[in-house]
Amino acid sequence: MNLSIDLAPHSKRSLTLANPVMTASGTFSNGLEYAKLIDIQRLGAIVSKGTTLEPRRGSPQTRTAETAAGMLNSIGFQNIGVRALIRDITPVWASWRVPAIVNILGDSTRDYVELAAMLDDVQGVAALELNISCPNLDVGGMEFGVDPELAAEVVHATMQATTLPLIVKLTPNVTDVVPIARAVAAAGADTLCVANTILGMAMDARRRRPVLNRGVGGLSGPAVKPIILRMVYQVAGAVDVPVIASGGVTTGIDAIEYLLAGASAVQVGTATFRNPRAPLDVLEGLEQFLREEGIDDVRALIGAAQPARAAWG
Repeated sequence: MNLSIDLAPHSKRSLTLANPVMTASGTFSNGLEYAKLIDIQRLGAIVSKGTTLEPRRGSPQTRTAETAAGMLNSIGFQNIGVRALIRDITPVWASWRVPAIVNILGDSTRDYVELAAMLDDVQGVAALELNISCPNLDVGGMEFGVDPELAAEVVHATMQATTLPLIVKLTPNVTDVVPIARAVAAAGADTLCVANTILGMAMDARRRRPVLNRGVGGLSGPAVKPIILRMVYQVAGAVDVPVIASGGVTTGIDAIEYLLAGASAVQVGTATFRNPRAPLDVLEGLEQFLREEGIDDVRALIGAAQPARAAWG
C-alpha cells in the first residue's frame, strides 16, 4: 500500500511525506511532549507551534472555551521565539525521521522574510507554513490573508528569502476564499493549507460578558468540518498546487472525505486535546479503509469527488 504524498512537486527542495496525516500548528506544541506519549515517527509530518521573531506571552486568561462541538481559543501566539526554537528544538527534530514544518507569523512582510531567512538552512526544518490567517491577533496574521494583493505580496517576498517549501495557511474568515487561493498560488506558494480557525465567541450568561478575555477567538473542532470541507473542495478545484485540509479531522473517514474533496494531506488538531493518539487513530482508520476498499495507492482518492473545474469558476 502506497501512502506517500509529495506536497511540493515544484519546490527547490522536496517535501515528501510517508503518509498524508499531519498535526496542526498550535495543537501539538513542537512535538517533544507528544513524542513521549505516541510514536510520532509514524506520522506524515508535524507542524510546530506558531513561531515569531521574539518570544510572546500570549493573550491574558481566559483564552480557551469548550463549545458543543469543538473549542474556541485566543491564545495569542504564545511561543519561545525563533532563536530559542533554532537553539533548543530543531536539533531534536534533526534526529527524527518525521519531517518538521515551522509555522511562522509576523506583524509585517519584513517579519515573515526575516523568519524565513533565519530558518532556511537550519537542520531539522523541512518546510515553512506561512500563517496569514490567525484570527487571534490585533496586528498581523489574518489581516494579510483576507486581501488577495496583500497575501500575494507577503508570499512572494517570503519565497525570495528561502529555499524551503512554502505552505500558505489560508483563512476561512472571508466571503470567497478562491481569489485569495489563486493569488497566493500565482505568487509562488508550493502548497495551500485550508484553513485556520473560524472567528467566533462564547458568552458567560452569569457574568454578562464574553468568556474569552479578548472577546472573540478561533473556533475549531468537528463543528467547522462542513465549512472547511466546502472550502477545500473549492480551492482544490481552482489551483494547481497541493492542498492540505485542516478542520475537524478526528477519524480516518474525516481524512478520506477531505482527500476525496481534493486535499493531498490532512492536519489533525483539536482532536489531540481530547485524545493524544488522535493523529495515529486517523492514520490507522485511513489504512483500514484502503484495505477494505482494495485501494493500493492513497493518491487514487485525491480529488475523486471533484467535478470539472469550471463548475467553481
